[in-house]
This record gives sequence, structure tokens and C-alpha cells, in this order.
Amino acid sequence: MSLFKARDWWSTVLGEKEEFDQGCLCLADVDNSGDGQDKIIVGSFMGYLRIFNPHSVKTGDGPQAEDLLLEVHLRDPVLQVEVGKFVSGTEMLHLAVLHSRKLCVYSVSGTLGNVEHGNQYQIKLMYEHHLQRTACNMTYGPFGGVKGRDLICIQSMDGMLMVFEQESYAFGRFLPGSLLPGPLAYSPRTDSFITVSSCRQVESYKYQVLAFATDADKKQETEQQKLGSGKRLVVDWTLNIGEQALDICIIPFNQSASSVFVLGERNFFCLKDNGQIRFMKKLDCSPSCFLPYCSVSEGTINTLIGNHNHMLHIYQDVTLKWATQLPHVPVAVRVGCLHDLKGVIVTLSDDGHLQCSYLGTDPSLFQAPKVESRELNYDELDVELKELQRIIKDVKSQGVWPMTDREEDLKVSAVVSSSLDSVSQATNVEVGADSVPSITVKISLQNRVVLQKVKLSVYVQPPLVSTCDQFTFDFTVPDMTSIVVFSVYLKRSYVPSELEGNAVVSYSRPTGIPRVIQCKFRLPLKLICLPGQPSKTASHKLTIDTNKPPVGLPSLFPDFANQSDDDQVNVMGFRLLGGSRVTLLASRTSQRYRIQSEQFEDLWLITNELILRLQEYFEKQGIKDFACSFSGCIPLQEYFELIDHHFELRINGEKLEELLSERAVQFRAIQRRLLTRFREKTPAPLQHLDTLLDGTYKQVIALADAVEENQDKLLQSSAGLRSATHLLILLVRLWQKLSADQTAILEAAFLPLQEDTQELGWEETVDAAIAHLLKTCLSKSSKEQALNLSSQLNIPKDTSRLKKHITLLCDRLAKGGRLCLSTDAAAPQAMVMPGGCAPIPESDIEERSLEESTELFTNHKHLIAETPVPEVTALQGVLE
Repeated sequence: MSLFKARDWWSTVLGEKEEFDQGCLCLADVDNSGDGQDKIIVGSFMGYLRIFNPHSVKTGDGPQAEDLLLEVHLRDPVLQVEVGKFVSGTEMLHLAVLHSRKLCVYSVSGTLGNVEHGNQYQIKLMYEHHLQRTACNMTYGPFGGVKGRDLICIQSMDGMLMVFEQESYAFGRFLPGSLLPGPLAYSPRTDSFITVSSCRQVESYKYQVLAFATDADKKQETEQQKLGSGKRLVVDWTLNIGEQALDICIIPFNQSASSVFVLGERNFFCLKDNGQIRFMKKLDCSPSCFLPYCSVSEGTINTLIGNHNHMLHIYQDVTLKWATQLPHVPVAVRVGCLHDLKGVIVTLSDDGHLQCSYLGTDPSLFQAPKVESRELNYDELDVELKELQRIIKDVKSQGVWPMTDREEDLKVSAVVSSSLDSVSQATNVEVGADSVPSITVKISLQNRVVLQKVKLSVYVQPPLVSTCDQFTFDFTVPDMTSIVVFSVYLKRSYVPSELEGNAVVSYSRPTGIPRVIQCKFRLPLKLICLPGQPSKTASHKLTIDTNKPPVGLPSLFPDFANQSDDDQVNVMGFRLLGGSRVTLLASRTSQRYRIQSEQFEDLWLITNELILRLQEYFEKQGIKDFACSFSGCIPLQEYFELIDHHFELRINGEKLEELLSERAVQFRAIQRRLLTRFREKTPAPLQHLDTLLDGTYKQVIALADAVEENQDKLLQSSAGLRSATHLLILLVRLWQKLSADQTAILEAAFLPLQEDTQELGWEETVDAAIAHLLKTCLSKSSKEQALNLSSQLNIPKDTSRLKKHITLLCDRLAKGGRLCLSTDAAAPQAMVMPGGCAPIPESDIEERSLEESTELFTNHKHLIAETPVPEVTALQGVLE
């Protein structure tokens, strides 16, 4: 408990779930009692108006019923309440209530009660003004130096000042360049209005200048032009404070001068009448409200500043004199005289906590008891210290948390349905005429201990989507089981790069330690593929060798087998959703399988599925030495074509975005020029600016559509490139018989996790990774290891360097290179093939052209044509 705590004199809570702001609180003798005692007037955004006359209560007692003089529901939200001489013909005080579209002035009066219920208070509507614009705030004062009455000025949300001479409307003026309304105050000494514009500068406008300007309401123009109409007002003075303002208050400094106080987001300023800074103070906490008032010391001003740390600071000029703690965050603060108690601080929070308090201290009467002295047993302390050190050492040896505990906290399992959904859950698909199937996936979670903030996220490769990808759970007790079910389907008309999904569960243990668990699941091929007719010819072909006799394709792919074609056990056709066809052939006389298609990237899923099903088939037969190999040429030329297409789309996207940015700048410039023309008192001819604006707008829309179309093509190209990359890694693994660790290094280099952006894309990321491998584990000399890689990745001019590095990587793997990330692998190694090929000279590596580098990896289409294999020739004869 703070020693400097605001002493609660009276407090209450207003309504239920009501909201308040800085303009909703006012202190004044609103009933004109003449005793000098202030009443508290509070309005809420729910439309309730309350007037309080609080009395001191004993500690522990709540507010009394007679403290509330009046409560009335005005239906419309109350934005601001003020008390002044607002009725003509009298100098009595009246209450002005500002609504969003209405200004009402009331008379508050009391009637002496003849019974024990006390006095009765009521309000009477004197007059009201209906506003044509939505109001923001208001100020009042003797505008123009009038005597004995107050005029009201209302600022609208679009920056118009509306002046009301009591029962009549005087005029309305638009502030120049107004974008958002700011706080508004009136200075009687200089007869000017002071506000803070959206340009973050304090501006002062003379009342006489406003009064003699052109009346905006009398302009016979369209509504769009009316926003900028009216004579351009001349600002008396401006001061740039560099931040938005929360409130403005004007206090008379002495008979000849006054001070303008501005509360900013991080500072509060004291200005002279002419806009010069008298002083400023940087605040340590974010302020919520303030109230300057005259100090008893000559020549100084005291300021109450409330902040969001439940504190109220009292400054004398820039010196902090007192700090007191409040039970709430104040949004409005006032100082008044309540029941002969002068200087009562009245604060109001945004949720309706109204408190009257005074400054003081709250000393604690607690006295610490005497501590019984006892002798320390140092032997026992040594034993305890050693035991604690042993426990700490055991924990360090096991890590921050044991792996077994982490696995037992939460068990996650995924089950994919064996059959497609009877009723497809696919919605808003773009696959064409094909009916898109969906499949159900069930995720089960079982916790061992109480867990917090458990969230499940489901990830599948685009264009696959799930019906729901985010789930939350509440494991409040141990040994709970939760099951979620969702469906996965193909949304776009191209093939995903993988059929593997990932369920990621993040949670926090009761100790607050965050953890993540992953569970992968594999989707069936029939989700994106249908049985199709085999094709006799294809542009792209691959041959996979095995060490076991060929297996009938219907037994490998029973879900795609056609019962009418039982004789064709070595040919099967697949039709991918979207139109592409893939043909799979099994040799009758050799241990080979051929996959062929018109699209190179479409070979990946069928090839991978074939190898997985062959491994599963022979495992069920009890055969453990099954192996696949690839003896053909690595199809780099087809892979490079996909890289070039992907890179071309990236370049096109960059050009389109630059062109769109230029047209947007041109569009805004034309708008500013037209706005300037419309704001002139005598508008000049448009000189075809409207035609130019319309043409530029059409270009902006067309370019935006082109950017979206290019992004869609880039997503499709990225998926195809990723599929081709998976296929290339698979062929290299089968070709060189790479281990799982070496394959993981290739996947990390060729398949980065980040998505393509204009700042960082696939080409430069993969090029840097391959260059690192060539200079470390695949280097042949210390000279290569000494070459430093660039620390900054930029989009390249073309893909020649990347293609050269990929070719060089395959070349060095062919010559016996070994992929490894250990430190000893960085040593220069002599890479010689079994055939006795000598290493490539160092000077030839950097200078050799791309065509010379790819001699070893000739296009496999030409290789098959030049060196026919009898078994492969027999495969083609099956379809004839």
C-alpha cells in the first residue's frame, strides 16, 4: 500500500457497464443556490445525466441516497456537459448537454420538500439545436467580448466550428486542412479559439476572423465541395508540438496574460498568448487527463495530471510537488468546493468510478515483531547446501526438462479415414468440371497433467485446404481426451507438392514453460487423383530400377485398379484433378518401372507413391533387402525450365508493383490538384484533370488485377517448382544411394521454409545454400573454403549462376563427394569416381560455361531415344 494515497472522502460507482470520457464531468453551482457549493454533474455515453451533492461519510459506509439530486435518461449519448450563462435575458447558470446530433440547454431547479424525503430537483429544457453534422466537442465563453452571457462553439467531426448565440445559430466555419478533430478551448483574453490539428500543431484562430469569413452554410455547392468551401482562414499563430494532444486548458496567469496548457501523449506544454513556449515537461508515464489551476505562489501554475498507472501527479510549473495513488485510471479530473471543503479533487474513470478525495498520507500502524535470535548450525547449513547443489547438478545434466516428461505431457495422434467422404465438404473450389472429393482427418489429444493455452494448428500444402485449421482446448484436469475432426480437399486446379499434413500443438505447462508437439499425417493419393486412361506418348519419362521381380500394378494400386482390364497388370493411368495425366508401366521381363507425363512436375507424386507402396509391399512379404535405384541422367534441363518460369514471374511481379506504385502516386497528385481547384473561391478550369483522374484510376485497377493474377500464377509455379525439387532430390538419392542424413542436407538446401517475397525468394536462398555446400563439404581445396559468401541476399539478375551451381553440385556428387555438416568434412577431399575420372581443375570450375557443365547430365529424353533398352521398348509395346 502506497504511503501517498488519495484519501477517499466520498465515492460511488455509476450504473452498470456505462462508459465515460473527459467531457462527461463538470463541477458548478448548477442549481444557482448561491451558497458557493459545487454540484457534480456527470453524463454517460448511455444517455444518463446525474447530478450529485455528496456528503462526507464514515469509513466503511457507502454513499447515501440523498447524495443523488437528479438522475434522468436523455436517450442520446452525452458527449460533454458544461455550465454557463447560456440563456438570454438572465445571468443565471444553466446546463448545456452536447449529444452527437443535438445541443440541449437545461435549467436545474430544486423544490423544498415538506416531508422527510428532502428536496426535489428537476430539469427543464430551455431550448435545443439540432446539428447537421456529427459533434465532437464544444467550448463556451464571452465570444467577441460580450458581457453577461456565454456563447457556445461546437466542433464537428469533419472540422467545422458552429457558433451559437444562445437560442440562435450564428455561423459555421471549416478549419483549413482539417482531417481529424482535436481538443478545443477558448481564450477570453485574446478572444480566440485554440485547437490542435491532425498535423500535430497547436493553432489559434481569432473570433473576429471566423465571424467575418465566408459562411460555409450559404455556399450553393455539392456536399463534397462543401467540405473544402469557405474562405481560407488566416491562422493567428501555430506551434508544432510533434504529438497528438489529449486536452487543452487556458488559465489566466495574471491580469495581463494567460497561459495555454496542452497535454500531449508524452509531454505537457505551457504556452504564452502568442504561441511561444513558456515551459514544457516530459512525462514518465502515459497521461490520461489533466487540470491546471492557479497556485497560491505568485507567478506559478499548479497542474494535476492523471496517468494510466493509477497515479495523480501534482506539478508546480515543471516541479513535481506531490504524487498520490488512485484506485482507478482517471479520464477526467476537476477541483471544487463541496460542503465548505475547498480543494476537493473529483476524478472519474471510463467505467464510472466517481471519487472525491483529498491529498494526504496513509501511515501504516503495523510494527514488525521482534525476531527471536537463535544460533545458526553451520554443519546443517553445509549439508543442506550440498544437497541443493546436487539437485541443481542433476537438473543441468538432464537439460531444462527431461524428454520423457515432455512426451508424456500430451499425446497427439492423427488418423486419416480409409475412404473418401460420402458427401464432399469442398466449398468454393476452382478445379473445373471435376467433382472434388474430401477426406476426414481425426486428431486426438490426451493430456497427463493440467495444461494451459492449448492450441492446435493444422497445416497442409496448398492448394490443399482444411475446413478448419485452428482449434483451442481447455485441459483443466489431468487425463482428458479431446478429439477434433476436419476435412481436407483440393481447392485450386494444380497439384500440391506434398500429400503430408502437419498438426502442431502449442501449450504451456503450469510452470509457464511453453512447448510444441508435432504430429504428421499422410493423405491418400486418391484425394487429388482419379483413375485415367494410359497414354502412349509423353514428353517426360523416368525409369526406376529395383532389385526384386516386378509387382503387378493392380496389387500395388488397388484403389485405382479397373476391374474390366484385368489383363493389363503392368499398365495404369492416373488423371490428376485439373486435367494432367500420368502413366505408370511395369516391365514384364526386367525389374524396372517407368513413369511418364506431359508435365515434368507431375511425375513426383506418382513416383514417390510407387516407391512407398513397393517398400510397404515387400515389407509385408518379409523382404528387407528391397532397394530402388536410378541409372538414367538427372533431368536438369526440365528442372531449369521450371526455375526460369518461376523467376520470370517474380520479375514480372516486381515490375507490376513498381508500375502500380507510380500510378498510385500519380493518382494522389491529381487528386491534390483537383482538391486545390475546388477549394479556391473562384475555381479555375479543370483543364482535363477529371479525364486524367478517370484514366489513371482505370490504370490503377487494371494493374492491381494484373498483380493479383501474377501472384496466383506465382503460387502455382512455386508449387510446381517444389514438386520438381522433391523429384530431383529423390533421383539424386537413388542415383548416388545417399543416406538419410545426406538427403536431409539436400532438402534443407533446396527446400527453404520461407515463402517467396519481393525481398527474399527461392532462387537467392537456394543459391546461397548450394554455394555454402560447394565451399565446405564439397570443396576440393582450401582456396574454395577461404571464399566468403555475401552477407546480404538480393534478387539476382538471372538464374545462370544458380543453374551453374546446381550442375556443379551434381558433378561433385558424381565424383564421390560426400554431404556432411561435421567439421572434419570441411577438409579438402580428393573426389575420384570408380572409373578414374580426375577432379576438375580449380580454374575450370569458375570459368566453365553452363553448357560444358551439363554434358554429364544430358536431357534424359534424348538419352532414351539414342540408347534404347530392350525392356523399355517392350513397355511401350504394351499400349499398342
